[in-house]
Amino acid sequence: MKRKYFGTDGIRGKTGQFPITPDFVMKLGMAAGKVLAKDNGRVIIGKDTRLSGYMLESALEAGFSAAGVSTTLLGPMPTPAISYLTRAFRADLGVVISASHNPFYDNGIKFFSKEGTKLPDEVELEIEAMLDQELSLAPSNALGRAYRKDDAPGRYIEFCKSTFTSYLSLDNLKIVVDCANGATYHVAPSVFKELGANVIAIGTNPNGININDNVGSTHPQALIDAVLANSADVGIAFDGDGDRVLMVDNQGNLLDGDALLYIIAKDRMMQNKLRGGIVGTLMTNLGLELALKDLGIDFKRSAVGDRYVMEELLNNNWRLGGENSGHIICLDYVSTGDGIVSALQVLKAMQRNKCALSDLVCDLKLFPQELINVRTQSNFDPLEDEHVVNEVRKVEAELGTTGRVLLRKSGTEPLIRIMVEGENSELTHKMAHRIYDVIRVQCEGV
Repeated sequence: MKRKYFGTDGIRGKTGQFPITPDFVMKLGMAAGKVLAKDNGRVIIGKDTRLSGYMLESALEAGFSAAGVSTTLLGPMPTPAISYLTRAFRADLGVVISASHNPFYDNGIKFFSKEGTKLPDEVELEIEAMLDQELSLAPSNALGRAYRKDDAPGRYIEFCKSTFTSYLSLDNLKIVVDCANGATYHVAPSVFKELGANVIAIGTNPNGININDNVGSTHPQALIDAVLANSADVGIAFDGDGDRVLMVDNQGNLLDGDALLYIIAKDRMMQNKLRGGIVGTLMTNLGLELALKDLGIDFKRSAVGDRYVMEELLNNNWRLGGENSGHIICLDYVSTGDGIVSALQVLKAMQRNKCALSDLVCDLKLFPQELINVRTQSNFDPLEDEHVVNEVRKVEAELGTTGRVLLRKSGTEPLIRIMVEGENSELTHKMAHRIYDVIRVQCEGV
């Protein structure tokens, strides 16, 4: 069944426009409470630093209370922290108010099960079915209560540190940490400092509207500039809610999720701790797949989205997977993508091998990828348009066996994402823009 409200990562949209309105979010809390929380159930709620988070937090709290469910409010916390703390607090449900890497005027709601995992499609469909019903309030003597927990950041900091090998430290490293003015601003710098690093923090002054604003993993130039200006050993950039991470070496070279996944996979293989193969997505660079093959490591692709990476990991009983956007799942430590934990695994490989970050990827040759987003109209589907399909076929024929074309719909915005991959960057750029031009012409003609 097609989902009505949920996208690939919860429910997301522009604040003040349906479904990101107080009335809908309050009903969403009621519906989710009835589906996922038992009588006298408990829910924890975290959020990123968007101004609209205050409004949506209050609406969710009211909805859960109306369903007879009590809430514990944690304030600004990274998405993966909510995953961890849902399990640690033995809550029935974890909720995050965030639009991740989107601008401040967007917001969204994500749910975690009591196991700390994203909800499966069937549960989201059950919530949607409940939303379409007339919901009744719990009796007055059975309404939920609300509490605030102030020590959540410290608990999560200690958890992150526990994923870094105890006999290693970061004493000899100068690290720039870019928190995107988002949910990691008050936890990530402390994690690396307490492990011994000399930390230079940027993007740690959120004001409600500057989240992801020319900082963080979606705007890595700020990190690159800071690494070079401070002669740092490494730079780490998170997105607004802290589940993505990108890194920069001491020369200012940017390493995406594919490169970081390769580093972690190779290090674990050398330590005999890999436990199976690696899961990527349809967007994973062909160069990573070939490099893993050279190491004798199995590789499988899932649909785009960390929830689908997780499904493929569980189906194969594997432990490591991720996306080139920087979502990396280390199932031996976490049950969702965690930017801080993933960065620590890369730093662990650096310290264990006593080498620079660049040395860990010297034998990884990623193929050039051209990525373009095309905003579309609701009544036009490029994936079904004859002209677009024919142009994609022509490009694929010209690329042959050394390239790929991928068109997919965004799960959070009215966009078509074009990806062309090949051995020659000029050719991939040209062919991606050929497809882009055809989509624009056909879209304007609708």
